[in-house]
Amino acid sequence: MNTSKYGSFLTIILIVLIIAILIGTGLLIFNYVIKPNIDRNQKIEAIAEFDRNINIEEDDDNNEENNQQLVVEAAETSDNQTQVAQPIKKYFYKGFPMLGYITIPKTNVKEPILETASPKGLDLAVEAIYPINPKLNEPGNVVIIGHNYRNGTFFSNNKKLTIGDKIQIKDNSGKELIYTIYQKFQTTENDTSFYNRNTNGAIEITLSTCTDDSKERIIILAKVE
Repeated sequence: MNTSKYGSFLTIILIVLIIAILIGTGLLIFNYVIKPNIDRNQKIEAIAEFDRNINIEEDDDNNEENNQQLVVEAAETSDNQTQVAQPIKKYFYKGFPMLGYITIPKTNVKEPILETASPKGLDLAVEAIYPINPKLNEPGNVVIIGHNYRNGTFFSNNKKLTIGDKIQIKDNSGKELIYTIYQKFQTTENDTSFYNRNTNGAIEITLSTCTDDSKERIIILAKVE
């Protein structure tokens, strides 16, 4: 190979390397900067829409209650008449039903809580995995799981939470409660002993995510005081 051909070969190799570096840098920027910002904005919009719909429903319920009270005052009702509870409206995030959303002020987290536990849903938001047909802000324990991504989203900063930190949860009935962390520990991936526990009537949540090396789980217990 003469000098000219060798020089051309090195030039081609250099160009290929530069292109590969540019593509790799672009992918890193997209995955760690652009995509998280897009996802965050979509979640902010979804949660804002959730709040707007909840507020509209609360106004409609108040008007309906006032109308019902006027009817009751105007006419006698039968002793056998029963009041049927209105079903709670379903809300969705990217096709998955939302139970509500979680806010963790210390780590700047605001995530939809999905009702259906599935791998695809877990890539989009956090999920209530226990119990079956979970209800937020009710007596008992609800286990909420989320990924520990390296881009700071979902539950990746749960390791920074400590006892006494606050967690807020708003459910699809419009009720919002504040939980206080009272215990934090690490355990194995298959440990579910803390799922079905006696809360003695207290309203509790459990947050679960993997450790940075994915070998164990970080578990956080919190309750409404």
